[in-house]
Amino acid sequence: MTSPTQDHPNYKLANEIKFFARQLGFHAVGITDPDLSFYEKKYEQWLDQGYHGEMTYLSKHGKKRTRPVQLTPEVKSLISVRLDYFSEHSANPSKILNQPNLAYISRYALGRDYHKLMRKKLQRLAERIQAQLDTTLHYRAFVDSAPVIEKPIAEKAGLGWIAKHTNLVNEKGGSWFFLGELYTSIELPADEPAMNHCGQCTRCIDICPTQAIIAPYQLDARLCISYLTIEFHGSIPVELRPKLGNRIYGCDDCQLVCPWNRFAQFTDETDFHPRHNLDHSKLITLFSWSEAEFLSRTEGSAIRRIGHELWLRNIAIALGNAPTSSGIITALKQKKEHPSELVREHVNWALTQHQDSLNNVSL
Repeated sequence: MTSPTQDHPNYKLANEIKFFARQLGFHAVGITDPDLSFYEKKYEQWLDQGYHGEMTYLSKHGKKRTRPVQLTPEVKSLISVRLDYFSEHSANPSKILNQPNLAYISRYALGRDYHKLMRKKLQRLAERIQAQLDTTLHYRAFVDSAPVIEKPIAEKAGLGWIAKHTNLVNEKGGSWFFLGELYTSIELPADEPAMNHCGQCTRCIDICPTQAIIAPYQLDARLCISYLTIEFHGSIPVELRPKLGNRIYGCDDCQLVCPWNRFAQFTDETDFHPRHNLDHSKLITLFSWSEAEFLSRTEGSAIRRIGHELWLRNIAIALGNAPTSSGIITALKQKKEHPSELVREHVNWALTQHQDSLNNVSL
């Protein structure tokens, strides 16, 4: 990331802001102006293709995502921050993916929900900035909480580049991180945008279980396992179910194979350490959770947002993909009369996958 010009009147303040941000625990911070016109056409074309699926919130609010001044009229500068989340205390993700009786949960969701944590840090950053000013600071902090296109903002602010899998990648920090933004009414010197370093690499495209990366830098979310297991509330297409494997909440395959993640650092945020053994739990164990247990054990977690019904739907598919055993068949049969039609459908599909063995198993 190239530093802004030293002759800008707020050059010193910009450096102080970056210092404050690091003191608060952010692992990187960049600054840019609110002109996102370069990204607007690409974003609208992506929406026009319908690649956002049922995430209708992405197509609402007019152009507020790509024109920050429509969202916050006073905005003069955008501050983009990065917070690493990969914990050294979590089980090896590749090993979990290779054990079909275990549940794979995206690494970002193993600990506490990041939204409140980041928002508090951004609030404190704004307070520190205000303390340096003689005038009132107008600002808004965002962590997935408003129509904001965070990856383009982060790329323009120099925090990394939008890679072929459409995640942001930093050449010194990989991609295991969250992003947040602070829209401010003060004009700050902008950092240089990050350069793309994907080169000829296509590992993320090649590894995607559902081939959701339909071309370099183009993701059809309707095929993405993260979308299917988190954002999509309906019946998962039958042809995609076997490809989900044991992934019950999100998918990290494209990040796991990215060469730049060899530079990723373990997080120092204890809140992101795995909770309730969710980094290496058995599918049968998680499938047995009642709704009350689900709500209790996912309290303060990003996982809770999908609800117990989708939790069971996702695990039913994973059980259908697991090696046949009497324990799995028994667990599935116990949910055959579940009140949710959606759950029953996926349970029946899973039992069908084990039909050949089921005929030879005496229960």
